[in-house]
Amino acid sequence: MDVSRGHARTPRRLLPLTAALCAAALVGGCSAEGDAPVRERSTQAAVPLAANDLQDDYRAVIKNVLPSVVQIDAANSLGSGVVYDAAGHIVTNAHVVGQEKNLKVTAATGGQPVTARLVFSYPEQDLAVIRLASVPQGLKPARFGDSAAVDMGQIVLAMGSPLGLSGSVTQGIVSATGRTVSEGRTGGGTGATIGNMVQTSAAINPGNSGGALVNLNSEVIGIPTLAATDPEMGGGSAAGIGFAIPASMVRTVADQIVKDGKVTDSGRAALNITGRTVLDDDYEPAGVAVVEAPANGAAGRAGLKPGDVITRLGDTDITTITSLSEALASLRPGDKVTTTYVRGTATRKAEVTLGEM
Repeated sequence: MDVSRGHARTPRRLLPLTAALCAAALVGGCSAEGDAPVRERSTQAAVPLAANDLQDDYRAVIKNVLPSVVQIDAANSLGSGVVYDAAGHIVTNAHVVGQEKNLKVTAATGGQPVTARLVFSYPEQDLAVIRLASVPQGLKPARFGDSAAVDMGQIVLAMGSPLGLSGSVTQGIVSATGRTVSEGRTGGGTGATIGNMVQTSAAINPGNSGGALVNLNSEVIGIPTLAATDPEMGGGSAAGIGFAIPASMVRTVADQIVKDGKVTDSGRAALNITGRTVLDDDYEPAGVAVVEAPANGAAGRAGLKPGDVITRLGDTDITTITSLSEALASLRPGDKVTTTYVRGTATRKAEVTLGEM
């Protein structure tokens, strides 16, 4: 599967994604024959009520968050952005701004375009911060959520300017977390490998890049960046597969740019592996299988190889890609950590000097 960035005029393709295993179960129930008419009436009454409640939730989120979303026009691309603070800083994707230093920004709620200048672009994580020359009335900073609380099945809304349709909203769920995606360099791509991304079924189309992926608490949990394409369909979109940079990474990068005008430290340690979550015989997450471990990477230098299953990092049990990312988030590049892994039937340990993402 290939993936492409969600902005207009410059379609792109990316490298294959790492797959994760999953399992599902259907649960049914039954009742006594005499109870059936009562259950039926209760269900019929509850369905429209629940739908109305959800619809009200959607409307509230859109009302709360849309004033924090903007459309960004560059010379050769069009994308979206999120208001980061009251000083007029906007966070977006590096591939949206490209090589541009001056851009035009329009609020998703309407109004005249405002000029903005590039503060700093960080292609390594496909993030950038621009600053408005003046802050239009009605714009407000977004509220960013806790990446550790993001989980499969959560309802989300994607807000941005797909195909130039400013202020558009699509809905879906969090399909997975902990995805690692590599961008290509053709067509203006940054070539970044981005870890711990949020996969969503909310439609991500050209122009959505840099916008907001929002939960029902009106919190931005990610920046939509990539949409999957299917090579067998001639590069056409694979519906319902999009990816967003998690809020934790966005804050780490944007805070440094706002404060220092550049990224001084990514703050993200790495084992420098490609991995996937594996399940045990009971279909429970049981570790992270090493798919690739380059010899010059942190894990490779410590002797880990493809096929090894990482089960512990320091004092933290590792069961999923997400738990591994969370464990690494508390460490720094250059730290030494004991890594426990299984090779075949033997459990081994290695001291790994962590690299940088």
